[in-house]
Amino acid sequence: MTTTPPAILFVCLGNICRSPLAEAAMRRAAAAAELEVVIDSAGIGGWHAGEMPDGRARAVAARHGIDISGYRARQVKGSDFTRFTHLVAMDHENLEALRRLAPAGATAEMSLMLDHVPGRLGQAVADPYYGADAGFDLTWAQVTAGAEGLVARLRQG
Repeated sequence: MTTTPPAILFVCLGNICRSPLAEAAMRRAAAAAELEVVIDSAGIGGWHAGEMPDGRARAVAARHGIDISGYRARQVKGSDFTRFTHLVAMDHENLEALRRLAPAGATAEMSLMLDHVPGRLGQAVADPYYGADAGFDLTWAQVTAGAEGLVARLRQG
């Protein structure tokens, strides 16, 4: 019997900071765990569609040995709610937006990124966009912890 691998979509507002970093962290964590999973990221809004991640996000990923310059922002679409098994939002506003956008028949499980970290249930990933570069390091640490927690959960079945 062939099973379909889990498919995870990480979601933030514009898909140029937090969600591409979460995608990168999940790709790394899944590869380290030899876990087959489909991974992507998207934004609630389409303002940055087609753009590469913010330069500060690219820089923090590069410091951790990951090149995300090939990622391109896209907007969440209706088919994502059935194509992906998990929609993982970076904060409460994005999670609420996903719930509002969910079409009839949506099957994806929705959660916050930090729900997958013991002791962090209900907490949001810090939005570094309007802050100093150091904020991207905090965001990287948070999405890395979330990705590792999500991998552990998926391995348990």
